[in-house]
Amino acid sequence: MPGRTLPHAAGPAGPMLGLRQNLAQFMLLVAVNALVGGTLGQERTVLPLLATREFHLDLYTGALTYILAFGLSKAVMNYFAGTLSDRYGRKPVLVAGWLAAVPVPLMLIFGPSWGWIVAANVLLGVSQGLTWSTAVIMKMDLVGSRQRGLAMGFNEAAGYLGVAVTALATGYLATSFGLRPAPFLLGAAYIALGLGLTVLAVRETHQHAKTEATQHAAASSSAHAGLTTGQVFTLTSFKDHSLSAASQAGLVNNLNDGLAWGLFPVLFAGAGLSLGQIGILAAAYPAAWGAAQLVTGAASDRWGRKWFITAGMLVQAVALGVTATAHSFGPWLAAVVLGLGTALVYPTLLAAIGDVAHPAWRARSVGVYRLWRDGGFAVGALLSGVLADLYGIPAAVAAVAVLTAASGAVVAVRMRGNDHAAG
Repeated sequence: MPGRTLPHAAGPAGPMLGLRQNLAQFMLLVAVNALVGGTLGQERTVLPLLATREFHLDLYTGALTYILAFGLSKAVMNYFAGTLSDRYGRKPVLVAGWLAAVPVPLMLIFGPSWGWIVAANVLLGVSQGLTWSTAVIMKMDLVGSRQRGLAMGFNEAAGYLGVAVTALATGYLATSFGLRPAPFLLGAAYIALGLGLTVLAVRETHQHAKTEATQHAAASSSAHAGLTTGQVFTLTSFKDHSLSAASQAGLVNNLNDGLAWGLFPVLFAGAGLSLGQIGILAAAYPAAWGAAQLVTGAASDRWGRKWFITAGMLVQAVALGVTATAHSFGPWLAAVVLGLGTALVYPTLLAAIGDVAHPAWRARSVGVYRLWRDGGFAVGALLSGVLADLYGIPAAVAAVAVLTAASGAVVAVRMRGNDHAAG
């Protein structure tokens, strides 16, 4: 089968590949990624309300500048995370990502102007790009090909359950103690713990990828081991049908996530929902997303990636359509359906990249994919902000629903159906 790796025995001097063989390190990296997600989750409920209530940003486009800043910086650092981790190793990049996050809670707590909040999100994007990308790459290194979907399911589940739990917790902290500083103290604790675990307990995994590279059969003649970084970028972005289909779907997925992050809390608040109710809705989406990935990632190992991704994009489109037409708390629980659709897509897209990419340049291909994917935050912030300013939030949500459905159709037409390496 294309892209298949031979059984996961160690080479003459190489480490063993597989989840069971590397379970302790794998679960440690799952815990680290939960903290990465929690660092992002400190903002999900509170920051849109901080923009409107404390800094009096009435235009949605202005309020969404922090998502634009976050998306651009994270997208760029995703790209560099892959390149740097191939050059210097995975662990140094992971440590650097945590160090970049250290000033963020202080800037969010004490920032006297909206410019400080935007600057904090530039740093947060740098941190998330380095930490989350490297956690993905390290798990792929450890498990090899046969359980790649399962590994990505665990990785993304941990991260987005971290987002969900923290979004819910910060909603209640904001209700009890105000929008600042209490919610962001939780983020500070996550950063300290994540940095400590990484420095003291995480081990380098680059050698695992080198071992897998000796056993790997290229998915196509253009996906051989000796590609330059520029060739990897072109192949992942445009030339390879599966890689490019995954890249555009990732961009649209995070475009609608940026919409949900930036405009949903404002939409809910405008309808008179309490901070506690907004926190529940803000948490329901990533909670469903996070938990369901424990099933969807592994299932895609067995049944393939293409139709999971297509179905997930269409489910997201339906949920966005319901949100656009609803006016109260009950129907807005379509956020759960939005999360389930995203769960079908998110780990499966990463696994699809890993199926085609050669282990010699897989980290760079993941970085390129995540460059496009998290560029969706920036595109989503601009598009949804402009549409919301001109036509209102429901119209912006409806437009993104149509775009999401179209992206699913592109995957159905363009992605190959036989790249996954189920074992």
